[in-house]
Amino acid sequence: MDSVSETPTTLADYGLLSGTYGSLLTALMFASRGRGEEPLRDIEILPIGVATFALSKLLTKEKIETWVREPFVEEQPDGERTPKGKGLRYAVGELLTCSRCMGAWSGLGITALRVMRPREARILTTVLAASAVNDFMQTGFSLAASHTNLAEQAEDGGNPPVVSSATAMPDSSAAPA
Repeated sequence: MDSVSETPTTLADYGLLSGTYGSLLTALMFASRGRGEEPLRDIEILPIGVATFALSKLLTKEKIETWVREPFVEEQPDGERTPKGKGLRYAVGELLTCSRCMGAWSGLGITALRVMRPREARILTTVLAASAVNDFMQTGFSLAASHTNLAEQAEDGGNPPVVSSATAMPDSSAAPA
């Protein structure tokens, strides 16, 4: 991570972002008063965490959310993303290129929704958590398939395996016939 002196920002730009986050967190804590002893149960931490992962990944990495990043982030055809502009615009661009950083904001938003609108938050959390589980399963499947292909290649003396159209997995992104 570049130091403030190596970016077109000032400490005030980051201070504004930090102050906004702290103010939202403080407002949430005050809003949660009077909503029962425990507005969140311990068992909700994992689903909220998984949903936070999915939301931060969606906002910082996925093509579908390019429109959100576009005012703040320059996206190259090779996938590299760099913040645009200077000052607060650049600082927001840094936030939108860091899934871990965005995770803190996503977690705050999901938690706030859970405290203020529990029913709606459970629906959102379920959808996002299911999306994250799907991501992990797709990654695991791809890794397993890759290892299998490498093992088959090694058995065949380094030649790529022959896959017939009858045994090939259909492309999951293709439209159904």
